[in-house]
Amino acid sequence: MTTDIQDAPRITRQRHDLVRRALSVTRAERLTPKMIRLALSGPELQGFVSGAPDDHFKLFVPDASGESVGRDYTPRHYDGQELIVDVYDHPGGPAADWSRAVKVGDTAHIGGPRGSVIIDGDIAHWLLIGDETAIPAIARRLEELPGGSATVIIAVEGPTEEQPLVSKAALEVTWVHRAAAESADPASLLAALPATLPARSFAWIAAEGGVARALREALLAQGHPLQWLKAAGYWVRGEANASVKAMD
Repeated sequence: MTTDIQDAPRITRQRHDLVRRALSVTRAERLTPKMIRLALSGPELQGFVSGAPDDHFKLFVPDASGESVGRDYTPRHYDGQELIVDVYDHPGGPAADWSRAVKVGDTAHIGGPRGSVIIDGDIAHWLLIGDETAIPAIARRLEELPGGSATVIIAVEGPTEEQPLVSKAALEVTWVHRAAAESADPASLLAALPATLPARSFAWIAAEGGVARALREALLAQGHPLQWLKAAGYWVRGEANASVKAMD
């Protein structure tokens, strides 16, 4: 698996003012049995900035003891008036517990994003790999692509967790079905990796930390240049509120 290493994509980091905001929940709905979509709005949303599809902000919610805790979420969509966030509903997660019970008119507290990582350059093709937690970032990136093509590989628990993916790019989408208990096992996603990619392909990976690292190492072993790859662990098995934002 090779691609051009000259003129590699530029990866730049933008810093944003860290602002905490109190917003109102204007919509709450189920996209799938385990994905909850919330729409947030209000005067304090003014000045919100999200420069990249895989940005993250803190959603502050009460834990089991009533203390406020922050969890990272992707700004799924922002149009200047409304912020959309998709929350994966899993047992024991304070943000999932809060989102499951939230009602229109309730207050949502958020902070950030603190910054954005911009991937720019002559990218002809995208390889986007992730699990349920990465769907918002993958779906947003696909919606923002001006064209080209993309290979998308997403692991979910079954057909009911699949979501429509919309893009101006030509898409090849593979939904990998595996049990929730296997979400920290990279085997199913490794088996779905393409043997070859078109020239000038950028690979983006986000999943459980060990899974993301295994996928990264597999691509590098196949000859994919490091300059054309970005991997992150959006969560870590057995560690609450843990992540590996970059595996450089």
